[in-house]
Amino acid sequence: MKIQKIHHVAYRCNNARETVEFYRDVMDMDLVLAIAEDEVPSTKEPDPYMHIFLDAGMGNVLAFFEVPNSPPMGRDTNTPKWVQHIAFEVADMDALLAAKQQVEAHGLDPIGPIDHGIFKSIYFLDPSGHRLELTANVGTVEMMEKLHQVAPLMVEEWDLTKKAPRHAAWLHEGEFGVNK
Repeated sequence: MKIQKIHHVAYRCNNARETVEFYRDVMDMDLVLAIAEDEVPSTKEPDPYMHIFLDAGMGNVLAFFEVPNSPPMGRDTNTPKWVQHIAFEVADMDALLAAKQQVEAHGLDPIGPIDHGIFKSIYFLDPSGHRLELTANVGTVEMMEKLHQVAPLMVEEWDLTKKAPRHAAWLHEGEFGVNK
Protein backbone atom coordinates (compact mmCIF):
# COMPACT_ATOMS: atom_id res chain seq x y z
CA MET A 1 0.00 0.00 0.00
CA LYS A 2 1.27 3.44 -0.90
CA ILE A 3 -0.68 6.26 0.70
CA GLN A 4 -0.50 9.40 -1.43
CA LYS A 5 -1.80 11.90 1.14
CA ILE A 6 -4.55 12.44 3.66
CA HIS A 7 -7.74 13.09 1.70
CA HIS A 8 -9.44 14.81 4.64
CA VAL A 9 -9.69 14.66 8.40
CA ALA A 10 -13.21 14.90 9.84
CA TYR A 11 -14.46 16.09 13.22
CA ARG A 12 -17.86 16.82 14.63
CA CYS A 13 -19.10 20.39 15.06
CA ASN A 14 -22.01 21.95 16.92
CA ASN A 15 -23.19 24.10 14.00
CA ALA A 16 -22.05 23.87 10.38
CA ARG A 17 -22.70 27.53 9.51
CA GLU A 18 -20.92 28.80 12.63
CA THR A 19 -18.00 26.48 11.86
CA VAL A 20 -17.74 27.67 8.25
CA GLU A 21 -17.82 31.30 9.38
CA PHE A 22 -15.13 30.73 12.03
CA TYR A 23 -12.73 28.91 9.71
CA ARG A 24 -13.39 31.42 6.92
CA ASP A 25 -13.07 34.57 9.03
CA VAL A 26 -10.45 33.57 11.61
CA MET A 27 -8.42 30.94 9.74
CA ASP A 28 -8.82 32.26 6.16
CA MET A 29 -10.05 28.87 4.88
CA ASP A 30 -12.46 28.56 1.97
CA LEU A 31 -15.48 26.27 2.05
CA VAL A 32 -14.70 23.70 -0.66
CA LEU A 33 -17.95 21.75 -0.62
CA ALA A 34 -20.86 20.63 1.51
CA ILE A 35 -22.65 17.30 1.46
CA ALA A 36 -25.96 16.75 3.23
CA GLU A 37 -27.88 13.50 3.47
CA ASP A 38 -30.83 12.16 5.43
CA GLU A 39 -29.29 8.68 5.44
CA VAL A 40 -25.74 7.58 6.23
CA PRO A 41 -24.35 6.11 2.95
CA SER A 42 -22.16 3.47 4.60
CA THR A 43 -24.70 2.15 7.13
CA LYS A 44 -28.05 3.22 5.58
CA GLU A 45 -29.10 4.53 9.01
CA PRO A 46 -31.63 7.37 8.91
CA ASP A 47 -29.51 10.13 10.44
CA PRO A 48 -29.44 13.52 8.73
CA TYR A 49 -26.11 15.29 8.63
CA MET A 50 -24.26 18.20 7.06
CA HIS A 51 -20.67 17.41 6.06
CA ILE A 52 -18.54 20.48 5.26
CA PHE A 53 -15.06 20.53 3.73
CA LEU A 54 -12.62 23.43 4.21
CA ASP A 55 -9.43 24.17 2.30
CA ALA A 56 -6.53 24.01 4.77
CA GLY A 57 -3.95 24.78 2.04
CA MET A 58 -1.69 22.70 -0.20
CA GLY A 59 -4.38 20.09 -0.90
CA ASN A 60 -5.17 19.52 2.78
CA VAL A 61 -8.85 19.38 3.68
CA LEU A 62 -10.40 19.76 7.11
CA ALA A 63 -13.97 18.47 7.35
CA PHE A 64 -16.73 18.63 9.93
CA PHE A 65 -20.05 16.88 10.49
CA GLU A 66 -23.06 18.48 12.09
CA VAL A 67 -25.27 15.64 13.32
CA PRO A 68 -28.31 17.25 14.97
CA ASN A 69 -30.05 14.03 16.03
CA SER A 70 -27.10 12.80 18.11
CA PRO A 71 -26.54 13.57 21.79
CA PRO A 72 -24.69 16.87 22.48
CA MET A 73 -21.02 16.91 21.62
CA GLY A 74 -18.62 15.92 24.35
CA ARG A 75 -14.98 15.05 24.60
CA ASP A 76 -13.02 12.06 25.82
CA THR A 77 -12.80 12.97 29.49
CA ASN A 78 -10.09 10.35 30.03
CA THR A 79 -7.76 12.22 27.68
CA PRO A 80 -6.19 15.54 28.77
CA LYS A 81 -7.63 18.53 26.88
CA TRP A 82 -4.21 19.47 25.46
CA VAL A 83 -3.70 16.10 23.73
CA GLN A 84 -6.39 16.19 21.06
CA HIS A 85 -5.86 19.12 18.73
CA ILE A 86 -5.59 20.16 15.09
CA ALA A 87 -2.25 21.76 14.18
CA PHE A 88 -1.77 24.05 11.19
CA GLU A 89 1.60 25.25 9.89
CA VAL A 90 2.25 28.87 8.98
CA ALA A 91 5.19 30.15 6.93
CA ASP A 92 7.43 31.57 9.67
CA MET A 93 7.53 33.43 12.98
CA ASP A 94 6.31 36.68 11.40
CA ALA A 95 3.27 34.82 10.05
CA LEU A 96 2.69 33.18 13.46
CA LEU A 97 2.75 36.53 15.25
CA ALA A 98 0.43 38.06 12.62
CA ALA A 99 -1.91 35.07 12.99
CA LYS A 100 -1.93 35.59 16.76
CA GLN A 101 -3.02 39.20 16.23
CA GLN A 102 -5.74 38.05 13.81
CA VAL A 103 -7.01 35.48 16.32
CA GLU A 104 -7.03 38.11 19.07
CA ALA A 105 -8.88 40.54 16.79
CA HIS A 106 -11.71 37.98 16.65
CA GLY A 107 -12.02 38.05 20.43
CA LEU A 108 -10.04 34.89 21.15
CA ASP A 109 -7.30 34.61 23.76
CA PRO A 110 -4.53 32.40 22.34
CA ILE A 111 -1.82 30.81 24.49
CA GLY A 112 1.75 31.34 23.30
CA PRO A 113 3.91 31.43 21.37
CA ILE A 114 5.20 28.31 23.11
CA ASP A 115 8.74 27.20 22.19
CA HIS A 116 8.93 23.50 21.31
CA GLY A 117 12.56 23.66 20.16
CA ILE A 118 11.96 22.89 16.48
CA PHE A 119 8.75 24.91 16.19
CA LYS A 120 6.82 27.60 18.05
CA SER A 121 3.06 27.49 18.50
CA ILE A 122 -0.03 29.32 19.63
CA TYR A 123 -3.18 27.56 20.86
CA PHE A 124 -6.88 28.49 20.98
CA LEU A 125 -10.34 26.90 20.62
CA ASP A 126 -12.81 26.87 17.75
CA PRO A 127 -16.57 27.39 18.39
CA SER A 128 -17.11 23.65 18.98
CA GLY A 129 -14.29 23.48 21.53
CA HIS A 130 -11.68 21.84 19.30
CA ARG A 131 -8.17 22.89 20.33
CA LEU A 132 -6.30 24.47 17.42
CA GLU A 133 -2.57 25.00 17.11
CA LEU A 134 -0.80 27.33 14.69
CA THR A 135 2.87 26.53 14.38
CA ALA A 136 5.97 27.96 12.71
CA ASN A 137 8.97 25.74 12.12
CA VAL A 138 12.20 27.13 13.55
CA GLY A 139 14.33 23.96 13.52
CA THR A 140 17.26 23.35 11.23
CA VAL A 141 17.77 20.46 8.80
CA GLU A 142 20.46 19.18 11.18
CA MET A 143 18.03 19.19 14.11
CA MET A 144 15.37 17.35 12.12
CA GLU A 145 17.88 14.72 10.95
CA LYS A 146 19.04 14.12 14.51
CA LEU A 147 15.42 13.75 15.70
CA HIS A 148 14.66 11.36 12.86
CA GLN A 149 17.67 9.20 13.78
CA VAL A 150 16.71 8.86 17.45
CA ALA A 151 12.95 8.45 16.95
CA PRO A 152 12.96 4.60 16.83
CA LEU A 153 15.22 4.42 19.90
CA MET A 154 12.94 6.79 21.79
CA VAL A 155 9.83 4.77 20.97
CA GLU A 156 11.52 1.55 22.09
CA GLU A 157 12.72 3.07 25.36
CA TRP A 158 9.33 4.65 26.02
CA ASP A 159 7.60 1.33 25.40
CA LEU A 160 9.75 -0.30 28.09
CA THR A 161 9.83 2.45 30.71
CA LYS A 162 6.92 4.88 30.05
CA LYS A 163 9.39 7.65 30.99
CA ALA A 164 10.63 10.40 28.69
CA PRO A 165 13.82 9.25 26.96
CA ARG A 166 16.68 11.77 26.98
CA HIS A 167 17.65 11.29 23.31
CA ALA A 168 16.08 14.64 22.35
CA ALA A 169 16.52 16.55 25.62
CA TRP A 170 18.79 18.92 23.69
CA LEU A 171 15.61 20.44 22.21
CA HIS A 172 15.01 22.26 25.48
CA GLU A 173 18.55 22.36 26.82
CA GLY A 174 20.05 24.49 24.05
CA GLU A 175 22.51 22.23 22.19
CA PHE A 176 21.50 23.85 18.88
CA GLY A 177 21.15 27.37 20.26
CA VAL A 178 17.48 26.86 21.11
CA ASN A 179 16.26 28.40 24.39
CA LYS A 180 19.58 30.13 25.12
